[in-house]
Amino acid sequence: MEEYRVEIPKYCLQEMALIRIVIGCLYTLVICTAYGSTLSSNAEIKVNPPQDFEIVDPGYLGYLYLQWQPPLSLDDFDECTVEYELKYRNIDSESWKTIITKNLHYKDGFDLNKGIEAKIHTLLPGQCTNGSDVQSSWSEATYWTSLQGNLDTKIQDMDCVYYNWQYLFCSWKPGTGALFDTNYNLFYWYEGLDHALECSDYTKDNKINIGCRFPYLESSDYKDFYICVNGSSESKPIRSSYFVFQLQNIVKPLPPDYLSLTVKNSEEIILRWDLPRGPIPAKCFIYEIQLTEDDTTCVTTTTIANEMYITRTSKESQQLCFLVRSKVNIYCSDDGIWSEWSKEQCWKGDPWKETLLFSLIPLAFVILSVLLITCLVLCKHKTVVKMVFPMKKEAFSHQETLC
Repeated sequence: MEEYRVEIPKYCLQEMALIRIVIGCLYTLVICTAYGSTLSSNAEIKVNPPQDFEIVDPGYLGYLYLQWQPPLSLDDFDECTVEYELKYRNIDSESWKTIITKNLHYKDGFDLNKGIEAKIHTLLPGQCTNGSDVQSSWSEATYWTSLQGNLDTKIQDMDCVYYNWQYLFCSWKPGTGALFDTNYNLFYWYEGLDHALECSDYTKDNKINIGCRFPYLESSDYKDFYICVNGSSESKPIRSSYFVFQLQNIVKPLPPDYLSLTVKNSEEIILRWDLPRGPIPAKCFIYEIQLTEDDTTCVTTTTIANEMYITRTSKESQQLCFLVRSKVNIYCSDDGIWSEWSKEQCWKGDPWKETLLFSLIPLAFVILSVLLITCLVLCKHKTVVKMVFPMKKEAFSHQETLC
């Protein structure tokens, strides 16, 4: 089979190459023109950062205000919604908290034992800037509390417990560098109070305040609770300590009451108990149970119900004991404190043997009583017989004589 080859003239090939070059140049020109116009339009749009950015302490022991004023030259963007991107953190933190807002202020809680830093810039959305977001440079601010006094003058081992979701008690130890004339004062605040309050019921040791029992705290749950413990001394300044927590996360409930233990079918154990006393709702509890079988096997488990079914490890076990404690669960708090353990409730021996034993004791008593009465009756009857039979014999002899 013969092959046919068609030769294209050289001038045609040259024209085709030229056409390709022209098309490529036109395509490149269109792209560059569009990109260049976008760049030029964006380059022309600028916005200033917010003015007068500052961190303000209103005296709420860690609850601070971050506030600012609108940037200059916003007349060209009257129809645009200007937003602000705010970032803030404690200085030693690795991550920033980020907020996008249209307001000119923001409020949040901070740890005043450390410094605070924040920065903010202006944002213009794409619909105002030909499709691309525009942002200003950053405006920055920092805040530090007064750091007077050495670290060893601060209180140590601060411990706060919200007992049974009813009353709060905080305790601490004096600083290792505190002198004999040092004393401490506790102040607290949470959202809803007009100003910070001082503790009105201190616990003392050698006339030094080492604890505070708080009054009834109305509407204080699920809010940040701020505490500052400062001090005074004529010898040297005392470093203040700051704390922030939420009360529902430090609740310590009462232990459960009225435990009962039942062994069913020689294998299944039924554990029951009453809810701890107090205002905590039933749905907020989690329980930890410790079961001991013959002083050798100890099983610890948790449940949200106030009863539990457990299988015995041995049918021959002669003693079962359990106790239980309570805690606020994750549905009502982020954390909590376990209550004390309840009183121990025990079961001993086989219930059938116990029943038989308690049945035999009264029966044996009845039998012994019957036997005793019988003996007394027989003894009395024997005495009577002895008295009667001699009289009969004497009467018979006398009768014989008469005959």
